Amino acid sequence: MPLTSPWRADFPALAILESQGQTYLDSAATSQKPQALIDALTGYYTCGTANVHRAQHQPAERATRAFEDSRIKVARWLNAACPTEIVFTRGATEALNLLAYGLEHLITAGDEIVVTALEHHANLLPWQQLARRQDAKLVVLPLNAHGIIDIEAAASLIGPRTRLLAVSQLSNVLGAWQPLAELLPLAKAQGALSVVDGSQGVVHGRHDMQALDCDFYVLSSHKLYGPEGVGALYGRGESLLKLRHWQFGGEMVRVADFQSADFHAAPLGFEAGTPPIGGVIGLGATLDYLSKLDADSVDRHELALHNELLTGLAQRPGVRLLGSPQLALASFTVEDIHHGDLAHLLTEQGIAIRSGTHCAQPLMKSLGVEGAIRVSLGLYNDGADLQRFFDALDQALEMLR
Repeated sequence: MPLTSPWRADFPALAILESQGQTYLDSAATSQKPQALIDALTGYYTCGTANVHRAQHQPAERATRAFEDSRIKVARWLNAACPTEIVFTRGATEALNLLAYGLEHLITAGDEIVVTALEHHANLLPWQQLARRQDAKLVVLPLNAHGIIDIEAAASLIGPRTRLLAVSQLSNVLGAWQPLAELLPLAKAQGALSVVDGSQGVVHGRHDMQALDCDFYVLSSHKLYGPEGVGALYGRGESLLKLRHWQFGGEMVRVADFQSADFHAAPLGFEAGTPPIGGVIGLGATLDYLSKLDADSVDRHELALHNELLTGLAQRPGVRLLGSPQLALASFTVEDIHHGDLAHLLTEQGIAIRSGTHCAQPLMKSLGVEGAIRVSLGLYNDGADLQRFFDALDQALEMLR
């Protein structure tokens, strides 16, 4: 029985891409967008834009209400305790940098910041640079052979000097869920703050912040079928109070004078300048759309796609997976073939995949590879997409061998 996606028609770009001979298998980089989002953005820009939290005229009141409604929707999606625990940013990368600067005053010389060997640059470099600024030590947790954080090693490396733990929920290279339920309590026992990069994980399933019990959680809108240029930072109420302001201007100001100023608390105090209003409203529309889908059906479909991808790769001689992918994506190399050459031939056949280090150069070095091919899946992909990929892969391998 062919594997079909009942939601494919909700994403109009896919039909256009298909008519152009393109098969989109790069959703971990960015997703295609549902019609519900397109309609929301068109409606906002067609009916009159306005800045938020400022003027009293009707367009501004309407925009502010829609903007704040999206905050409520994100809070509901994450099961945050209240909407004021959600700060809008211009992306997950900005949210992580906000944390690295906002928490800088808590890090002193000799303190330890703990990251993992699988981190995306966006969840490595802000902490690396913070450690350099404060003369702190950056501790890297190792992985096991399956690409999962070694909990036994983590228990020995997270200690009394640990001030912060930063970890990805789902690896953008290895496709493996990380053992947060075991890892986060290790940091909490030492009084350390925890930061979870949910950029990939938030796309698959629903994640309860109150159950997860992290201090901060970061997500990216454009990977979650939403607009580009928008991210969200969840911060537990008491944890948000530890943040110091890092950008200044706009409605984050409460009182200002020439020699001094006072600023709002979160969330407004960390949304300096004009926020990405249309994008935030669009993210709210995307969450409305996703909330109406049958979550169990989506989970089953994504798992079936993933299994079909792994089965097909296993049937091709010379293909080596990186780690043990569990969901949504697989990165692989092929013996005696450069990933760039293979990617070129796949691209020539209309297969949209990613090749390279996937913004995780230290991880690639630790795995002993220069780069890899990554196939990543969205809820709109189907068995026909995978068949086109495998047909193209076979033809490319035949040419390169």
